Amino acid sequence: MAGYRELLRTRGVARIIAAQLTARFPNGMTSLAILLHVEQQTGSYGAAGLVLAAASIGQATAGPVTSRWMGIWGMRRVLTITTAVCAAAIVVLALAPLNIVGYMIFGLIAGLSTPPVQSAVRTIYPKIVNSRQLTPLFSLDASLQEIIWILAPVVITLVATQVGTVPALLLIVVFLVGGGTWFILSPELGRVRIPRSRRGFGRVLGKPVVLLATVIGFLLIGGASAVEAAVVATFGHGGLEAGLVLAVFSVGSLIGGLAFGHIPMGPWAMARRLTVVAVGLVAASFFVSDITPATPWWVSACLLVAGAGVAPALAVMFAMTSASVKFSETAEAYGWIGTGQLIGAALGSAVAGFLIDGVGPAGAYAAAAAFAILGALVATVFVRGFPDLRGRDASPIPDTEPVPVPVIT
Repeated sequence: MAGYRELLRTRGVARIIAAQLTARFPNGMTSLAILLHVEQQTGSYGAAGLVLAAASIGQATAGPVTSRWMGIWGMRRVLTITTAVCAAAIVVLALAPLNIVGYMIFGLIAGLSTPPVQSAVRTIYPKIVNSRQLTPLFSLDASLQEIIWILAPVVITLVATQVGTVPALLLIVVFLVGGGTWFILSPELGRVRIPRSRRGFGRVLGKPVVLLATVIGFLLIGGASAVEAAVVATFGHGGLEAGLVLAVFSVGSLIGGLAFGHIPMGPWAMARRLTVVAVGLVAASFFVSDITPATPWWVSACLLVAGAGVAPALAVMFAMTSASVKFSETAEAYGWIGTGQLIGAALGSAVAGFLIDGVGPAGAYAAAAAFAILGALVATVFVRGFPDLRGRDASPIPDTEPVPVPVIT
């Protein structure tokens, strides 16, 4: 912890972490709030699911695009415009009398205009700390983002059920505008400028490290989403048990990220960390099988183990991407990784849902374990594609330009 204290005392680090966590807090609230609001207004969970699908498609599509725009028009301009459009779309969802098509249109707009805060902050990190601190900073960031997934769903559920879904959506707008403004006005955004990338859009996916990070992020978050559906199906959504068990999963990730953040990252780091996730999820699937009755204590213990590998795996993902691409390409690379994670979340939830209907919660836990096992296998088979960051600077590759040299005749 002494290393993290030193890191947080570095100028600007604590401020930028706090600002970006506040700006990203709506990420843990929006889907649930839209689901509850549209279901209440239309009386149909199917309609609510269509609106959520539209928002997710918009977010997955826009991630790499808006991230790349930051190198063209600047971070502050892109973040300001996207924040304003996203906030306006959510206000319309909350207050306007819409039909299902209208909800889908504004859900799509909200998704398309989701501010690329995550890509921006991970592009800034290498410029505000020294090379020795960068890998621990990625670990700290991956760990602290679990605060969003622990607190945000609880806050928005309480507001939506006790006060109303309209105030819940307006609360999201408050966080979106307030947190976004704090982040946008951070001095670090003014001091760091992303160079315009000279390569075509999407070319960064041709780098093996970025493609590996995108695929593994897809599998890791797919497994996590399947776990969420499985836990709700196991313990029900009407009581506290499901929420507490999922909180333990996030707490395990928080603890794992902080505990392992100082360990140097070699080529086998991703495979080892994903193996921890897989072991925990396989154990969880056993404890909800026909052999053993499900209890929150045993499932929580298994998910605590599984969670301990999640944030460390994300930290490897961020660090290896940073160390393998040019600075002008980092934002777009993180945008593609985010898109992979969003698609994984959608697929994981869908697969888990079908299996819950077909064979029960045990099928969803098995699907989550399968996602994690496949991720560990990919990391093992393609281990040579991972950079060795032990004793190496994880900063992005500098962008260079030809320097004209006068010819003396």
